[in-house]
Amino acid sequence: MIRVVAKQRVRQGKKEKVINIFSELIEETRKENGCILYTLNESVNDPDTLAVIEAWETQEALDAHMVSEHFKRLVPQIGGYLAEKIQIEIYKELI
Repeated sequence: MIRVVAKQRVRQGKKEKVINIFSELIEETRKENGCILYTLNESVNDPDTLAVIEAWETQEALDAHMVSEHFKRLVPQIGGYLAEKIQIEIYKELI
């Protein structure tokens, strides 16, 4: 299993716009083959910091997600509202 944590800091006052875009991204992504988990989370320490936490059956499923129509269309829209570059960490399950 592959897990992804994509952390992003949203520009002040833009969080609702970002959440609206993420709503469509999450809805479409959860329909993809190999998607186990795909959630948007808010930091308890900084409400402008959001993290997408994902779980995929395989690296191939994750790769397919990253070239899907909805990913390529919606992620750049989200990027326009970020205060910092997205930090992405990919993990493979050990135990």
